[in-house]
Amino acid sequence: MMGQRGGSQERLFYSFNLEDHVPSNHLLRAIDRVLDLGDLRQHLAPYYSHTGRP
Repeated sequence: MMGQRGGSQERLFYSFNLEDHVPSNHLLRAIDRVLDLGDLRQHLAPYYSHTGRP
């Protein structure tokens, strides 16, 4: 690239682990253990692109 950088560049990549941010006793963890969304995902599959966002 030609020219000078005008400022600091933010980090392009970062690591984020959801397990580190959701407490172990959070309500959503209990719901996730008993709720199976497999049928819903299968039902909605035709509405999602196979190649990503057009």
